[in-house]
Amino acid sequence: MLLPLLGLLVGVLAGLVLNINVGFEFSRYTAVAILAAMDSVLGAIRAELDGVYDNRVFISGFVTNTIVAVILTFIGDRLSLDLYLVALITFGLRIFNNVALIRRHFI
Repeated sequence: MLLPLLGLLVGVLAGLVLNINVGFEFSRYTAVAILAAMDSVLGAIRAELDGVYDNRVFISGFVTNTIVAVILTFIGDRLSLDLYLVALITFGLRIFNNVALIRRHFI
């Protein structure tokens, strides 16, 4: 449980300190990567609250989700389709679902 929260904190701090500008052509890739990361972190928090957290599952899910989302975005760019929207909607729904379950755990 500590690993996802530590990674999120380091990532936010690095983003604030480094002030890196992402070009327009990479904005889709950045968006799906950020949502994949948020989905994995919130999923890890929910798993910890449910008592089933596993570091291997978290790390493999983080990497796999990010790679699949970026590949889907890349294929969509090559086909002139907005396939990145599929990843954004999917991760968005999963994020809201995880937040709702985390909230219910504390109520």
